[in-house]
Amino acid sequence: MRHTHESFVIAAIADGVEVFHCRGADQYAGAGALALVNPDTPHTGRAGVPEGWQYGAVYPLPEVVAEVAAETTVIRGTPGFIRPVLDDPYTVGLVHQVLRAADEGNALAADTLFRVAVTRLLRLNGGALPQREVRTAGARIALRARAVLEGRMAEPPSLERLASDLGTGPFALLRAFRDLYGMPPHAWLTDARVRRARLLLEAGVSPAEAAVAVGFTDQPHLNRHFTRIVGVPPGAYQRERKNVQDAG
Repeated sequence: MRHTHESFVIAAIADGVEVFHCRGADQYAGAGALALVNPDTPHTGRAGVPEGWQYGAVYPLPEVVAEVAAETTVIRGTPGFIRPVLDDPYTVGLVHQVLRAADEGNALAADTLFRVAVTRLLRLNGGALPQREVRTAGARIALRARAVLEGRMAEPPSLERLASDLGTGPFALLRAFRDLYGMPPHAWLTDARVRRARLLLEAGVSPAEAAVAVGFTDQPHLNRHFTRIVGVPPGAYQRERKNVQDAG
């Protein structure tokens, strides 16, 4: 299913092949390569071979990557990755070392190795991301729709009601939202709910309470979407974050 992340995705492929649709085409990342997705970029992911693929991934926030870029590169503007796939076994190894260090509770090593990995990726495959200018009436409507959905995440309006409140029609709203965000409002809302649930989990809220707070019908509903987007179930994510915080 097509989705986005508010963070970067740095997936280090250890075995097999991942295929992900990104930037208008299928991208293939095999063992020794990295699948790289910039924030808010719609993409999918699936196995490219019958035996599937194995990978480890980190999801740095844009402000963290910007900090690393400012300290270690000459990139000006908003930093990001130029190509969605990079063959670089050395950085693949670094990403897996980051994950091992985090699992062991060694936050100092994990953060150090992470910054080395991001610096290398930016130097090999980094550049300034184009700035999206919102000029059209349709884009302005999509922005207003997003603001409504963010404010009413637990009880969102229907498509018809949302369009009516914004002074447009349902199909016009769908077209405008897809043009700006690469997906329809309901798919964007699911991603946004997962993002907010992740923040609640990091703050110590239980998965069941987080599910209700962001508008999922129950915890299994959250589990399914959270695992698809983040890569691990909510409970496992919360435990991992607690281990890292305790180590720090």
